[in-house]
Amino acid sequence: MRVIAGEFRSRRIKTLPGLDTRPTPDRLRETLFSILAPEIEDCTFMDAYAGTGAVGIEALSRGAARVIFIERSIAAADVIRQNLAVLGLTRRAEVLPGRVLQYLAFRKADIVFLDPPYSLSAEYSQSLSLLGGAPPPLTIAQHSVRQSLEEEYGGLRRTRVVKQGDNSLSFYRP
Repeated sequence: MRVIAGEFRSRRIKTLPGLDTRPTPDRLRETLFSILAPEIEDCTFMDAYAGTGAVGIEALSRGAARVIFIERSIAAADVIRQNLAVLGLTRRAEVLPGRVLQYLAFRKADIVFLDPPYSLSAEYSQSLSLLGGAPPPLTIAQHSVRQSLEEEYGGLRRTRVVKQGDNSLSFYRP
């Protein structure tokens, strides 16, 4: 896995072996950050269900001021910390081990990226509903093209859907 663009372009990052984490494909990350380009500079970005942390590290590489990584797997959280240390990014990041739902109400970000394991489909509606109570400026959910998400979750309304291969990105704004 590599960082696609920005300050750390082409730098390799460590990943976990096996299929427990499903890293966002390079091409989808490139599409995501092309869309986010006008909003990423100096923002606080949350990479919820972070896995390897590739999306959050990409955000830092492209100018995010700070990234909050939330990951329930201790092994994956350790890999994120190692990647941040190698890139010299530990001061601009916070790695929170545990369930995403326990942190969403207490940690605020300008952009929230949700990518729960597809097997935990209930996490989408729970996370989006929780965020809909006090909506951030932008929430993006990566999900399977076979899974449909609601148009609205509380104060969040879907404004755009981007489909690429087996993945979709649903964009929500207040």
